[in-house]
Amino acid sequence: MSTPFVDALLAAERPVVMEVKARDAQGADLLRGRRPGDVAAAYAAAGAPCVSVVTGRWFGGTPAMLREVADRVRVPLLQKDFITRRSQLETARELGASAVLLTAALLPAEAMRSLAAACHERGLTPFVEIASMDEITELPEPDKCVLAVNAKDIKLRERDAGDSRRGPELLPALRAAGTRCPVSASAVDTPGSAAALLAAGFAGLLVGGALLRADSVSAWVAEFDAARAGRQTLTAGASSPPAGAPARVGEAAGGGRAGGPAGPFGTAVAGSPA
Repeated sequence: MSTPFVDALLAAERPVVMEVKARDAQGADLLRGRRPGDVAAAYAAAGAPCVSVVTGRWFGGTPAMLREVADRVRVPLLQKDFITRRSQLETARELGASAVLLTAALLPAEAMRSLAAACHERGLTPFVEIASMDEITELPEPDKCVLAVNAKDIKLRERDAGDSRRGPELLPALRAAGTRCPVSASAVDTPGSAAALLAAGFAGLLVGGALLRADSVSAWVAEFDAARAGRQTLTAGASSPPAGAPARVGEAAGGGRAGGPAGPFGTAVAGSPA
């Protein structure tokens, strides 16, 4: 049996969960006078298959933000908060969520399994966030769960820059755990780094701060599309070069770099995000 959140992300042309968040970890205003519903509507117009809404107080969130977004868009919604009790699952569903965040750093393995099972019973997708190999545990119906890597340190309230190696290192273990939907869920800072993570094998991404700081969501998405196209062209060229032509490592057709063109959001680079 499938779940709307997982199915939407896996079927998307751009498998990016776009996030609505009031403040960043340092307290900077990310909404800049915009309503959460308006931000979500812009995401939906840009083709977001799913939207994440941070309702946790660390980042200035409230449950009312989720309700407002649910009233504006018709895509599956993720509630990002510290979910530790079954009663919170009922509230999430009432507010319009299709998925909820379960943070492995906060939950013993048995509690994680119990809450994941309770999510399935209620038609919610467990969005299980891990940051180390030790946090990967056996889950009920793992094909209906998202397993997401947080590159930042929750013990530091995510005020660190993040470990760019963590996602690629943990990706094989996420696949082995049975998820169809491994996600890189933090520190995705540029369209180029986002394209690199998908090329590395992630099925989806969660992007918040970079989109919220961008002058234009559509421009960020266009640069992301260009970066992915550059990588795909490079891969095709490397696998079947013209007869007698030497391979040109690191270049796509037309001389572009593998990470895509430079743009107003920073130079696109090949590799994981900083």
